[in-house]
Amino acid sequence: MGLEFDLRTLALDDNAERAPSPSPDAEADGPLLDAYSASIVRAVECVGPAVALVSVRKRRGTRGDAAGTGSGFAFTPDGYLLTNQHVVHRASAIRVAFPSGKEFDADLIGEDPETDVAVVRVGADRLPVAELGRSSTLRVGQIAIAIGNPLGFQNTVTAGVISALGRSLRAASGRRMDDIIQTDAALNPGNSGGPLVNSAGEVIGLNTAMIAGAQAICFATGVDTVRWVLSQLFAHGRVRRAYLGVSGATVPVQRRLQRAFNLDQATAIRVMEVHKDSPAARAGIEEGDLLIAAGAVPLTGIDALQRLLDAEHIDRTIRLSAIRRGRVLDFTVTPRESH
Repeated sequence: MGLEFDLRTLALDDNAERAPSPSPDAEADGPLLDAYSASIVRAVECVGPAVALVSVRKRRGTRGDAAGTGSGFAFTPDGYLLTNQHVVHRASAIRVAFPSGKEFDADLIGEDPETDVAVVRVGADRLPVAELGRSSTLRVGQIAIAIGNPLGFQNTVTAGVISALGRSLRAASGRRMDDIIQTDAALNPGNSGGPLVNSAGEVIGLNTAMIAGAQAICFATGVDTVRWVLSQLFAHGRVRRAYLGVSGATVPVQRRLQRAFNLDQATAIRVMEVHKDSPAARAGIEEGDLLIAAGAVPLTGIDALQRLLDAEHIDRTIRLSAIRRGRVLDFTVTPRESH
């Protein structure tokens, strides 16, 4: 009560010291703030209608069913939605609800635990859709907008920036997920499977995880990876991969290396981990190597390597080139099928 009384006194006292008038610089910032807000509003108006609340029931054996919620979004008008694999894995029933009030039962079409991506379908057409953009052109510092259903609060919007690119996370399977986007757009349980959007209203990532107890350290799977997984799920019903046995990050190539080795590419892959007894380990690839090419194809990033390691390259020999301690080394590797 004392605080309330003091505030009233200050508000009503004509003799109280008044706040200074806005400086010319502050007034000049007004249009900039309006433009920032307008860009977020436009993006949300574009993508928001396509974002759904995903409710699931999962069997727990003799303990009965468990209920859970997450997010998802339509990316085709004929009923296909993207979400996280961990949201719908082992679901006995899936139901999605859109902001329009329409609700549908959904079927699981395909899932990939290695990237935490899943596709479900509802029996509907002419759905509002979110347009898939590109993640290969993202830059640290650009606007990032998350839309989802944290803690059951439907169609919640948070905004921030791209904090970092090329992060790695452990998937539920224990494997490392590479080329992850870090953002400070706040995520909470229930945001999983929702879109991360740029200011143009294009999906740049699939919101995947956060660090509990941290201050806005959140992660999304890049949409370029999502696109590749979608192509595999629609073609094979699952993702068939050629397994190399390395985890890595996309990094800039120093100019001195570009000049020394006559490289046209500005980025390559830093090997962060080599799995024991893997094809890469047997070929002699080591942690710290900078992978620059596969045959004549430049390896400009993790996405380029993932595209290379498709089903066609299972048990087929490839030649990888890497820079190690100032020298270019070539390695002959025969990827096997990932299980």
